[in-house]
Amino acid sequence: MTGPVARAVTPTGPGSWARDLAIGMRFAVTGGREGWLRTVLTAVGVGIGVALLLFMTAVPEALDARGRRAAARGDHGRVLADKASSATLLYREAHTEFRDRRGVGVLLRPEGPQAPVPPGVSALPRPGEMVVSPALAELLGSGEGTLLRERLPGRIVGTVGEQGLVGPDELVYYAGSDKLAVRNHTGAEPDEAVRISSFAGHDRGAAIRPELALLGGLACAVLLLPVGALIATAVRFGGERRDRRLAALRLVGADNRMTRRVAAGETLAGALLGLAVGAGLFLVARQFAPALTFERTGTFPSDLTPGAPAAVAIAAAVPVLAALVSLSALRHVAIEPLGVVREAPRSRRRLWWRLLLPAAGLALLVPLDGGGPSFAGSWMTGGSFAVGASGPAALGSALLLAGALALLPWLVEACVARLRGGPPAWQLATRRLQLDGSSASRAVSGIVVAVAGAISVQMVLAGTNVLSSLYEDDGRGQVVHLGQSVASGGDANAYVEKFRAVPGVRKAIGTVHVRGERDAPRGVVSLTVGDCDTLRELARVGSCKEGDAFVVTGAPGASPEGPRPGTELSLSRGGSQEKVRWTVPASARVVAPQDPRSIGRGMGGEGVLVTPSAIDVRGVPDASANVALRLDPSSPDAVERVRNVAAGIDPGMYVFTPGFVSQEEDTDFWVLLRALPAGAGLTLALIGASLLLATYEQLRERKRLLATLSAFGTRRSTVAWSVVWQTAVPVVLGMVLAVATGIGLGLVMLRAMSRGVRDWFAFVPVVGWGLGVIALVTVATLPVLWRMMRPEGLRAE
Repeated sequence: MTGPVARAVTPTGPGSWARDLAIGMRFAVTGGREGWLRTVLTAVGVGIGVALLLFMTAVPEALDARGRRAAARGDHGRVLADKASSATLLYREAHTEFRDRRGVGVLLRPEGPQAPVPPGVSALPRPGEMVVSPALAELLGSGEGTLLRERLPGRIVGTVGEQGLVGPDELVYYAGSDKLAVRNHTGAEPDEAVRISSFAGHDRGAAIRPELALLGGLACAVLLLPVGALIATAVRFGGERRDRRLAALRLVGADNRMTRRVAAGETLAGALLGLAVGAGLFLVARQFAPALTFERTGTFPSDLTPGAPAAVAIAAAVPVLAALVSLSALRHVAIEPLGVVREAPRSRRRLWWRLLLPAAGLALLVPLDGGGPSFAGSWMTGGSFAVGASGPAALGSALLLAGALALLPWLVEACVARLRGGPPAWQLATRRLQLDGSSASRAVSGIVVAVAGAISVQMVLAGTNVLSSLYEDDGRGQVVHLGQSVASGGDANAYVEKFRAVPGVRKAIGTVHVRGERDAPRGVVSLTVGDCDTLRELARVGSCKEGDAFVVTGAPGASPEGPRPGTELSLSRGGSQEKVRWTVPASARVVAPQDPRSIGRGMGGEGVLVTPSAIDVRGVPDASANVALRLDPSSPDAVERVRNVAAGIDPGMYVFTPGFVSQEEDTDFWVLLRALPAGAGLTLALIGASLLLATYEQLRERKRLLATLSAFGTRRSTVAWSVVWQTAVPVVLGMVLAVATGIGLGLVMLRAMSRGVRDWFAFVPVVGWGLGVIALVTVATLPVLWRMMRPEGLRAE
């Protein structure tokens, strides 16, 4: 035999691998309608998984982009200047709200021609002018924004560009002002202007709550494992034509390894096409990015761009994973010249190594306990969960869920091995499971991991999304507070009278607040000045007359070593160098704080309360006037009118609702709460589709057996019920395992957050969804089952 012929008979090396994979890829697109169907199904399954992976890697990039733009405009820091120059700018925040939409407002006054310009703004507005975001311009131009227009009377001279906005629906304005002045260049007080030389301050990054970091790690594990199961199921799709093609390769002289490489090449073609499908799905889905809100602000589609390393990793890992799964699926398949045989003997499953996965997961998760052992110090900060633990949380959750996947085949095999007797349908199902339970376990594995993950996420969300409310609406109307500095004590009564005249205001009270310091024991004491009617809203003072003073004890959060009658205080505020000495009268009575639902909640219901004649606040430097209002609940626009009056007094005066009932949309978990049902439903639907295709494959492989049973007179209902039981047994066992795993993972996560379980039955709806998917899949397979039982299935070539 000549040399060239010998080299053709024994191909080796990377060139042979590439040639065999190329042959398989060519078969995938030239194998007729069935071959194209298999390739398309694989591409769709892989594409959905790739799109989810791209989305997961794009979200952190979007958050980083938002944080960079917020820092660039000065949200997280500004470059302060000590003295005025031609390149400095006076800057003061003047934020507002309008019907539950937060607005970012800034007042500007340039001190020279080289004054810095905010990002997204072409030129600084002059006094009486505004530059607004597109969303704010649209709102102000609509009928809905009539009340807001009264608050922002400046003439619009420009639009803020995308580089100056966190999101497309953000309400932002920059207004010119000639009334700004600097008292303290540090900007320590909210009503002070600061002098800056640049907007590009230090980016401290977004402050992510530890619970969100942990939930992010858990979400990664919950999403990635079903995606992996979806891809693994997609690349197993086969068909009779493919089997005949592989057998023909063996018939013409290909060895077993070459045949498997060709089969992997067919899968590789579908995976590569799936990459393109996934990229297309991702590009289409990110056009809906404005609906993805974080802190009530949408997202620019351009922000949802995966990082280059992550995109390259996905593009490389998915085809390799698909090829490896295809090779693994053929391990127990005998490809012979005359056909493909899938019934291969299997050894008894071992339990010990399957327990290592959940044990490793628990080893990573248990140290995250909020009261955990000292060796968790690298992940803990002050006894609470640290953001740095999101990595261990994700890995530990993934290992725990993967452990459930590994335990399912062993659990099914161990349980069905003990099943005996019963009706014919039951015996057919149990015998089939005893012969090969791996296919049934693999079919429901995606459902198990999806249900377990959804249960754990639901438990964590229910335990962490506690809406704290110090004041609950009792029908008497919403309470709003306002604050404003007044020079040398000033008086709150002038402000109170202005707000009393606002339509929709039921009651208004005002106080003057100053900050006091005592020498022994050292500490800060709150001193609140108001008339007797006002003080009754702050504490249970009982009888009161001009000249009285009171010391409040037992207020929430107050120091146990509070002031006492006779305590000498040094009064000042905001770090002022001026000091005024004042002594709490010896006749001051000790009283308890008022009901938390009082209108005066948060206005100084702690420390020392005095009437105006007990202290001359005109000599106290840097005092502040505080106003509290109770609004008429039948006037929904009353709070907007109050904000308009406040803006007329001072654009920087902020209206807030202390302790009012939080809306669910105000919480950090609102997006997850809304996305959980949709995400769980989508995941289960995708896995249900893959399960349906996998069930079709199993029925096709058993076509001859089903036709034989029909030929021997077996009733169709008996065979149908056997298919139902064959699916139901692994499903029930899988759901039990999923509930146990999900509850266990949820408990560990809640313990890490030092939270308790608020809903022990969070798993019920999720399990119902899983069972519903299984039921639909079973019903959808019955028509195929009837067709497989026809006598034509006995024909053989």
